[in-house]
Amino acid sequence: MGKQKLETMEQFQQVIEQGKRFLFVKHSLTCPISQAAFREYEKFVEDYPDMDTYYLFVQEARPLSNYIAETFGVKHESPQALLFENGSVVWHTSHWNITYDTLKKQVANE
Repeated sequence: MGKQKLETMEQFQQVIEQGKRFLFVKHSLTCPISQAAFREYEKFVEDYPDMDTYYLFVQEARPLSNYIAETFGVKHESPQALLFENGSVVWHTSHWNITYDTLKKQVANE
């Protein structure tokens, strides 16, 4: 699957309705911490191409970012990684905690 950019609540809702397990990353285009976290996420996706992952750029998809925070009760942070299972957030982290090793352990269960 790799990674896929989402920009609208409708796109996100389609993903949720599939009921699959997936990783979602919120990325700020202007934050150096977010840039480092996004690089870690990209390395993870390269090594786990079968994992369903999605991302948004906060500056381009603020309504979607806010919708996710409000709907799932997870305070918005950027960068932020959220793991969804059965339509719910089962794990999340942010900032410097978004590393290849953390994603490998929490998302790939290794």
